[in-house]
Amino acid sequence: MERERGRRPLFELDEAPQAAKIKVIGLGGGGSNAVTRMITAQFTGVEFIVANTDSQALRASPAPVKVQLGLKLTQGLGAGSNPDVGRDAALEDPDQITHLLEGADMVFITAGLGGGTGTGAAPVVASLAKDLGILTVAVVTKPFHFEGRRRMLQAEAGLESLRNVVDTLITIPNQRLLSVVDRGTPLMDAFRVADSVLQQAVQGISDLILVPGLINLDFADVRTIMSGMGIAMMGTGVGHGENRALDAAQKAVASPLLDDTAIAGAKGVLINFTGGTDLSLHEVEEAARIVQEAAHEEANIIFGAVIDSSLGDEVRITVIATGFTERKEAVSPTGKVVDLPRGARQPAVTGTAPWRRRAGDPRAEADDTIGGDDFDVPAFLRRQAD
Repeated sequence: MERERGRRPLFELDEAPQAAKIKVIGLGGGGSNAVTRMITAQFTGVEFIVANTDSQALRASPAPVKVQLGLKLTQGLGAGSNPDVGRDAALEDPDQITHLLEGADMVFITAGLGGGTGTGAAPVVASLAKDLGILTVAVVTKPFHFEGRRRMLQAEAGLESLRNVVDTLITIPNQRLLSVVDRGTPLMDAFRVADSVLQQAVQGISDLILVPGLINLDFADVRTIMSGMGIAMMGTGVGHGENRALDAAQKAVASPLLDDTAIAGAKGVLINFTGGTDLSLHEVEEAARIVQEAAHEEANIIFGAVIDSSLGDEVRITVIATGFTERKEAVSPTGKVVDLPRGARQPAVTGTAPWRRRAGDPRAEADDTIGGDDFDVPAFLRRQAD
């Protein structure tokens, strides 16, 4: 049903308007595994695509759309941890990629950087999407330190290429995942936490547009915050009990996977709330103020809120901050790219609280699929194959 254009009660649950068309393309082993997780988690409303140089891994993927990259070049045997091969494989038949991307309003590119296919193909796919005028967001992982200097250098080179061709670049530093899991956490559980962050990043943004909420955000609002913004950071938090919304907001802006001053340098901020049927407007407004106070005073801020009856007294918040200055980027461990967090599924509402700055206001997962080319897969995913 189309969203009613006139005024309506604040808490009337809306069906999403003619939803924007969103596609998620997983590249290489790491990106393909992320897509597998999303499909297994029954993440709906988007179209899933996987693309790989490894034909065996491609056949094992549950994705409805599969693209064999560089069949002539690699013979389906993978990129051998060489980004140049990954790039050339994507360039072997760019028309097939363009054809699959056509018609999308927004494209998410997921990949584990440092290997061959994901690192080399991601900038090519992003460039093709941008040529079609599609809002293009890359959500990628960086290697653990123990994976070695070569792999990290390849990841950094891939990031530098990506940032020149995407609208928004969200980077997940695998090394910082060590700070968000208990020392006694089983290895497989820790790897699942790492892998799920890719899903959380994609879902946290797409839900703002697709999931029916108290008031749904317009795709134009999201485009304003994310178009041409470059580096982005994402924080998520979960709260329970009397101060649940405040606790979740404080955790989101101080995620151990983020630089603790990241939000302050952002030019745009998306805030996504999800809560049970007892989520109140007062809680949303109070928690949003926490994020507002952490952000730059001139930042454009938009927020959404979704009711999920299965959550009980739990409140989840995702904060996505975009448009950092060069000075802010220098804070990153690499000097080039900023990071991202953990969390879960989230929301969609256009708030009417007096502090809210609307976009444009000048004031303002299952069994893992690992193929022979396991160098394309972050270390934690390669371990899952054992």
